[in-house]
Amino acid sequence: MSAKSQISAVTLLLATCAHGADELSCENSLGRAIAIDSPLREIVLDNPETIQFEAGRIEAQLGDEPSAVLSGGVVLRRDDKIAGADTARYDPEQRAIFLEGGVRYEDPGTRIRSDAAEFGYDAGRIRFEGAEFSLGGNNARGAAELLEINQAGTLTLAGVEYTTCPRDSEDWVLLGKSIKLDTRESVGRARGMKLRFMGRTVLYLPYISFPLSDARKSGLLTPEVGSAGRSGNQIRLPIYWNIAPNYDATITPRLLTTRGLQLETQFRYLTRRDEGTITADYLSNDRILNESRSHLRFDHRTLFDNGWRNRISFREVSDNQYFEDLGGSLSISSITHLDRHVRFDYYSERVSLLAQLQNFQTIDSAILPEEEPYQRLPQLLVSANWPSGILDLAFDGELVNFDRDAGVTGWRFNAAPSVSIPVSRPGWFVTPAVTIDYTRYQLDDTQPGESTEPTRSVPIGSLDTGLLLERTMANADRIQTIEPRLLYVNIPYRAQDGLPVFDTITPDLNLVQLYRKNRFLGGDRIGDTEQLSVGVTSRILDVSSGRELMTATVGQTRYFDDRLVALPGMAASTFETSDYIAELSFLLLRNVNFDFGHQWGTGENGTTQSEARLQYRPANDKILNLAYRFRRDSLEQGDLSWSWPVSQQWNFVGRYNFSFRDQEVLEQFFGLEYESCCWGLRLVSRRHISTRDGTRDSSFGLQLVLKGMTSVGTAADKLLERGILGYSADLR
Repeated sequence: MSAKSQISAVTLLLATCAHGADELSCENSLGRAIAIDSPLREIVLDNPETIQFEAGRIEAQLGDEPSAVLSGGVVLRRDDKIAGADTARYDPEQRAIFLEGGVRYEDPGTRIRSDAAEFGYDAGRIRFEGAEFSLGGNNARGAAELLEINQAGTLTLAGVEYTTCPRDSEDWVLLGKSIKLDTRESVGRARGMKLRFMGRTVLYLPYISFPLSDARKSGLLTPEVGSAGRSGNQIRLPIYWNIAPNYDATITPRLLTTRGLQLETQFRYLTRRDEGTITADYLSNDRILNESRSHLRFDHRTLFDNGWRNRISFREVSDNQYFEDLGGSLSISSITHLDRHVRFDYYSERVSLLAQLQNFQTIDSAILPEEEPYQRLPQLLVSANWPSGILDLAFDGELVNFDRDAGVTGWRFNAAPSVSIPVSRPGWFVTPAVTIDYTRYQLDDTQPGESTEPTRSVPIGSLDTGLLLERTMANADRIQTIEPRLLYVNIPYRAQDGLPVFDTITPDLNLVQLYRKNRFLGGDRIGDTEQLSVGVTSRILDVSSGRELMTATVGQTRYFDDRLVALPGMAASTFETSDYIAELSFLLLRNVNFDFGHQWGTGENGTTQSEARLQYRPANDKILNLAYRFRRDSLEQGDLSWSWPVSQQWNFVGRYNFSFRDQEVLEQFFGLEYESCCWGLRLVSRRHISTRDGTRDSSFGLQLVLKGMTSVGTAADKLLERGILGYSADLR
């Protein structure tokens, strides 16, 4: 900037004053001093880099060595930065403005108070002595013996204190020799730092880099220290690498005191078409098993411009006990198969296609080779429909090769053309349909005398119809609907005992299965039947918000003859009706939700399965969940979880998951959370089943959270979010 433009604002102001020889003085048009917080009467200049002044009084020296003293309340503005003081002195030789008395500075991300400041306008730098500062966004504030802020928004501090606590409660303070706070990049860098918590020094770091916002940055993330059950205690040191705006990686050395050092790595990428994650974990020498252990996972998705999509999923572990020893939860340790597939699919209004290669890694040693799932190498699926006048023509087809080390293998081809006549009017619909299902096999490794190319052809007739009735309830802001539905299906018997079973099962009865035509799931069996499925759904809707206040459904299937087709080892079904199935969901009160599902048989059959869940949530930080699950001859469990404040600062959290069938606790944890204005503490004690054979692990977690800074200890918040439905650490 030229000397002329540097003093143009001063010259413009002085032009409005009465001139003497080489001196002049003037007051503002209001005839009073300007308070720093008063609104500015902006001076509009062509150059946005020009400094704009306003003062209650100006005394200037003109001539070869011009200078000016501004008093009575001074305000300076440059771009989006503003400074104010009691007095200011303009010195063109030093290319600076000196502010004294009640100095204040503000920009979009910073506020500073000081007794004196120097504004080097040529470089856009301000230097403060004995300054106090505050940063927007996370209540960060502090003080420094020396503070300097440049035009790029970077604060450099010496002899500094930094905290996010209020002035009357400095429970934690970061002390250091020097700190640089980049408000534009939202990154802080500090040297010679001490962390004082409750008046005691708890940590010393020669260098630390920390975020001022949620923006991504490379560096060492907060270490995690805690218990890892049978693996001993653990220390995790995650290192984050912000490679590019669309690439990043996290490298985490994990020390397990009884097993050794494990390296966990994760790489993420995102482009216009692609996104994915690569995870690789490696334990070089497990001291308990005396062998190396590893886990690899790759997930990828591509969305092409022509409507095609690609998905790749791959997982592999080094041994069958990997998740039991290193997984950390019952749901992970109970995994029996790892799915690996490469898939391409296409969807349009009339046609959908899918092609994939799929296999599995079986990691449960109790599963025999002849019980392992088949590989699909490859599988091709097509589905299409063509409306034609009153007719709706459709086609579903599949070609798949099933492969495995044990048992029958081979190809299966299935084609199912269909024609239907959908008729729909306001309040009702009816759809008669006919399908011809044709299946052909080409088999290997069959038993002597068995056909290597068996076929099956089955006609399927159906009639689907339903009503939608509604009425306005008495209070006029509620609508109730009644939606009965009938599905009649007729499938003649075809002998299928000579067909293999590659991927077919009998699914559990539910509302989706109630209205399916084939009682089997998979292409190896088409169930013979003449049946009528009857169901009715009722809803109560809030007119103003559109919310469903209540939904209730009940249904059953009635059979007009015995069913002869069955899976190997299972008897044919002779029941005249299916179980009843019912689902209920409603909002009891504004803060109480209840969901219930029940399946029961007639006569002495009793309950087949049942699930119920009640959630009471009077506030975001008050949650009580109660759940019950029952499956005949399989499981009966109760689950209680909660997050409940016991005082303004203390919160009681926990979960108790109990198996009534086995008379033992599956998982339990109890904890306390303490929260102040700027820090929090979580203490959680946990005991759970960690292996398929019932081995238990115990652990204790402690997490200290310094708000706006970091957290130290175990990741207890992740355990609580996973175990307590509706819990979020951000709600506290």
